[in-house]
Amino acid sequence: MSQHGQDRDKVINALGGKKGLIDSGLPAVVFLIVFNFDQDLQRAIWAALSLSIILAIWRLIRKDTIQHSVSGVIGVLICAYFANRSGNATDFYIPKLLTNLAYGTVYLIANLVGWPILGLVLGPLLGENFTWRNNPRRKKMYIKASWLWVALFFSRIAVQYPIYESGNVNLLGTVNLAMGYPLFFAAAYGSWLIIKSEPPIDNKSSK
Repeated sequence: MSQHGQDRDKVINALGGKKGLIDSGLPAVVFLIVFNFDQDLQRAIWAALSLSIILAIWRLIRKDTIQHSVSGVIGVLICAYFANRSGNATDFYIPKLLTNLAYGTVYLIANLVGWPILGLVLGPLLGENFTWRNNPRRKKMYIKASWLWVALFFSRIAVQYPIYESGNVNLLGTVNLAMGYPLFFAAAYGSWLIIKSEPPIDNKSSK
């Protein structure tokens, strides 16, 4: 695999990757399907939680990284807590809305103060650590790529919160899924296109 290909995979994996989306997204899909089957909230919660645990065990058996699987289990537990506490299926998606709000706010503030999150996360992975801070073009590149994620997180809130308020769990679950995988890969690929447009800093040659 070329260096560009390796760097692209590093970028996508650092942002969650396919496995992360599967481990966090599939339980939500199962929750919606089971709930629609007989409107039994408890059964839907247990189905989602069981699947997240099965995915974690499967990753463990295959000796894959279980970071995202564990995060998925914890995420489902938190979603289940909100839904079970209120008895309202739409509350299963409250943590997802809050997570997008938190991430969007952090990415926004980091960009405004000149410390883009993508630079902090990807700089060390791409071998430049934080030397991009001293390179105006690299710094601008990371800020530009990070704006994609600011737009992603806040667009999810702008679209999904009104649906949550309406109480339409089917529409909320469907839109949540539609704005999950497709937008993630669009933002991740867009970030990669921006990042590869500006060659990374070679620390060895700069010494």
